[in-house]
Amino acid sequence: MAAKQRSVYRCAECGAEHPKWAGRCDGCGAWNTLVEEIAQQPRKRGGGTGQPSAQPPVRLTDVSPDRTPRISTGLAELDYVLGGGLVPGSLVLIGGEPGVGKSTLLLQAAARLQAAGVTTLYAAGEESVDQVRLRADRIAEDAGGVLVLPEVRVDAIIAQAAQTGARVVVVDSIQTTYTDELDGAPGNVGQVRECAARLMRYAKASGAAALLVGHVTRGGIIAGPKTLEHMVDTVVYFEGDPHSGFRILRAVKNRFGSVDEVGIFEMTSAGLSPVANPSAAFLAGRNADSAGTAVTALIEGTRPVLIEIQALAAKAGFGTPQRVATGLEHKRLAVLLAVLERRGGFPFHDLDVFVNVTGGVRLIEPASDLAVVAALVSSVTDRPLPADAVFLGEVGLGGEIRPVAGTDRRLAEAERQGFRRAYVAARSKVAGRVELIPIAHVTDLGARLAA
Repeated sequence: MAAKQRSVYRCAECGAEHPKWAGRCDGCGAWNTLVEEIAQQPRKRGGGTGQPSAQPPVRLTDVSPDRTPRISTGLAELDYVLGGGLVPGSLVLIGGEPGVGKSTLLLQAAARLQAAGVTTLYAAGEESVDQVRLRADRIAEDAGGVLVLPEVRVDAIIAQAAQTGARVVVVDSIQTTYTDELDGAPGNVGQVRECAARLMRYAKASGAAALLVGHVTRGGIIAGPKTLEHMVDTVVYFEGDPHSGFRILRAVKNRFGSVDEVGIFEMTSAGLSPVANPSAAFLAGRNADSAGTAVTALIEGTRPVLIEIQALAAKAGFGTPQRVATGLEHKRLAVLLAVLERRGGFPFHDLDVFVNVTGGVRLIEPASDLAVVAALVSSVTDRPLPADAVFLGEVGLGGEIRPVAGTDRRLAEAERQGFRRAYVAARSKVAGRVELIPIAHVTDLGARLAA
């Protein structure tokens, strides 16, 4: 048995080394920042000039763009988010809350990769082989050819991947893997970082693509994927409301493609199914005749998606009025309500306000402000909005409506889905077959809807 290497505890804030763990760093005074790492042995340095590199430099013009062809996972939405597929030798981190469907997605990808002749090793650290088989029986793909390894020791996983010649290695999850050379329990920062570093070195040396699953808890524990984002090549987050069937795969870092691309999946009894037309899926079941509903167009990566926003304003029963928002930041809702009351003259101070974004989508960009405001005005006045209209605009603190980027693409998607009118900022300069209704101020919106 190999001797255990010496480890030290390094401060994540200032980098100071400590021989043993302590609650407080002696260097900077920060609390709970010491992380166990393997101590690097000092190397003797000679006094002469350094030896040249064993690999000479190469001009980029001499490197063929087809030198490293991507590996298709067989899932079009996953390939789209990754930038065209897996790059050999890359390290991809897929994060998300427990139960969102990360393991199901990767098992489906592993099944399709194996069916395409790409040897895939699935290291299951959280499940036994029998449990993985039960999950495989529920998905539509035939995962019988996937090599499943119930192992949590990172060195054993790497050795098995080398022995089988796997071109794709799935580690589910990185929080369960560990190395014997560190004393910390699996899942702590030192173990997670060291295991990821070893998998990265193996991927670069062997040319195999490695997919790591990382859990994100609601509390945002330090051992989550945030610790690994600087080490991996691609970071993808799997998001979605557990009570909704839709899942959103979002790239936030990609060294081999564009960032902020998203893929849309629907969780079914047979696994995750790619959604070819997200706008139609998010608007399915919409009741356009009901007051308090508005449609807006978001830009998710390079793709425009139509989503529905629902609002309900009702008389407060007692005490302080409630402000409940699902899919929208509470602070942003408070700002829009203040603008409507102060600049538009709409009474919300004594009303309970509820806002919901359907499909489990989260509103981040300000282009949806006008749709939220329109839904709130429609609810408080009990007047349904036009069923064939979309609302695009940012609302300022003065009540003014400002134009948003990518309006032409948003309107093109709205037209493709059958919408014929668009409420936009008065200063928007776009052209198209959709009728444009200019809105300069929130008071104009109230006048337009009351007409």
